[in-house]
Amino acid sequence: MSIKVDREERPDIDNIYMTICQMISNNCGWPLNIIMTPSKKPFFAGTYIPKQSRLGHIGMLELIPKIEEFWMTRSEEILNSAELITANLYKITDIQQGQILDKDTLKIAYNELTQRFDEVNGGFGEAPKFPIPHNFFFLLRYWKRIGDARALQMVDRSLQSMRNGGIFDHVGGGFHRYSTDSKWIVPHFEKMLYDQALLTMAYTEAFQVTKKSEFKQTVEEILTYVLREMASSEGAFYSAEDAESEGEEGSYYLWKKVEINKILGEDANFASNIFNIRADGNFIDESSGQRLGVNILYLRKSISELASDLGLSENEIEKKIKNIQQKLLDERKKRQSPNKDDKILADWNGLMIAGLSKSTQILNEPKYLEAAKKAADFLISKIRLSNGRLSHFYKDNEQSIYAYLDDYAFLIWGLIELYETTFNVDYLKSALELNDYLLKHFWDNEHGGFYFSSDDSETILVRKKEIYDGAIPSGNSVQMLNLLRLSRITANIEFEEKAIQICKSFSNIVKKSPSSFTQLMVALDFLSGPSYEVVIAGNSNSDDTKNMLKVLRANFTPNKVLLLNPTEEESPKIHEIAHHITKQPSINGQATSYICTNYSCKEPTIDVKKMIKMLES
Repeated sequence: MSIKVDREERPDIDNIYMTICQMISNNCGWPLNIIMTPSKKPFFAGTYIPKQSRLGHIGMLELIPKIEEFWMTRSEEILNSAELITANLYKITDIQQGQILDKDTLKIAYNELTQRFDEVNGGFGEAPKFPIPHNFFFLLRYWKRIGDARALQMVDRSLQSMRNGGIFDHVGGGFHRYSTDSKWIVPHFEKMLYDQALLTMAYTEAFQVTKKSEFKQTVEEILTYVLREMASSEGAFYSAEDAESEGEEGSYYLWKKVEINKILGEDANFASNIFNIRADGNFIDESSGQRLGVNILYLRKSISELASDLGLSENEIEKKIKNIQQKLLDERKKRQSPNKDDKILADWNGLMIAGLSKSTQILNEPKYLEAAKKAADFLISKIRLSNGRLSHFYKDNEQSIYAYLDDYAFLIWGLIELYETTFNVDYLKSALELNDYLLKHFWDNEHGGFYFSSDDSETILVRKKEIYDGAIPSGNSVQMLNLLRLSRITANIEFEEKAIQICKSFSNIVKKSPSSFTQLMVALDFLSGPSYEVVIAGNSNSDDTKNMLKVLRANFTPNKVLLLNPTEEESPKIHEIAHHITKQPSINGQATSYICTNYSCKEPTIDVKKMIKMLES
């Protein structure tokens, strides 16, 4: 019997059998083909298998009869092989706890990233290149900790190069999944929700640090795309857009020079110049090396550099580009658009809620906040089941039964960010309830850390614990930081102890290559300190409270939690969760900040400059 598995719908199955493929073969990827015994123990793994044998690769029509013959004549060998593979899988997944990681690990991770950094094009390693936004989260925090200008330069160069390149959709906004070349020019054209969410956060933080208008603009163009193309009518967000339309990858995004001339008229030469459009096309076929007569839009220089070269102001350049973008977008809408994967995944929506919330904090755009609230309200009401557990996905008014670690961890992340944006305590309560469910049903009581699946989910070969931060950060890495933040918010030291156990649980693996775990490094940076609990006591509607929050948010202080003690309420809901802030009132009715670190608070102040100085000391 043949079974097709959607790896986004069942990441637990994909995770197990991809690990098995890596054990059996050096060539792993998707599509993944696994052949197993009736007891679900695998003995064969491979990637793409053509229908007919060709170019030295066996075809499916030849492989299956051979497998059948082997099973009929030598089944004992197959069963022994399957048992051996399964036994080795158990060994791999049996992770033993080590010593807690320290600040030296942060330095090693940083040094490893510097060695892999592409000085010319930004990013890390060779083609294909993935964005991996948590690399930038870590580097920004390392820059904040050490003051190493190179850490910030790596972020700046990478984010600028990605924004300039063809991996960014210069017409409709948003990022494609990865670049097939080292220069970020030729993408794999699929667009994933998680990339938009994580890159929104990366560019938001980079703007917060550098104040570069292009980084702010990139955030706005990502979110314009998400709200236009990925938002469901119910308020949540779809998963992805395909790379193909009309049977060809990228055809929706590529342009002929004659099309550009016809659509743009007098602006065509300007567009061709800055977006590198050629009559014979700039898009080169990867296999043949031939130009295909079509163009992908990309920039070789930043807006400021283009303005200098062309003798125009940055504002003039931006106006011209916006006019060109709108004309091309209107024309592109007439084409057959790529298919949309319209299932709603709890984990990716959690990331999007976090991205929308963080961008609202820095950019103060109300429509981003409304979108974040709608998505959170939808997930809490539709994807959270009556028994408190989450469903992994939702589509056509149907829910899946089981959610995974990533669903809980990423949604908790989003809800914490949403609380710090709105100060609506209901979001924080939901985060704590999901956190309690995680600790009860996913925690490894023997070795620490979270399993990927719950203790009452469907039984598969093994319950794995994931820590590798790939294109998406691991649930354990995200949840370590969640626990630290929730510990500071609630003054519950047990949450911090659990976070430390996560750090110990995976330390032996992480020490081998810390730069492969940059989201965990973000959590380790928070744990290593200094980190801050900031309480603003004041009337939530008053100008002085709003100004204090505005100044605080403009300052890049990532290792903090933020609470509002609303003095206009007699018994604020936040007191039920954070009892300690009941003793932190406003001074003379004015907005007052309390800065605490290591569970010790400094003198309260109504002076915003003094508040920032305390955070910088």
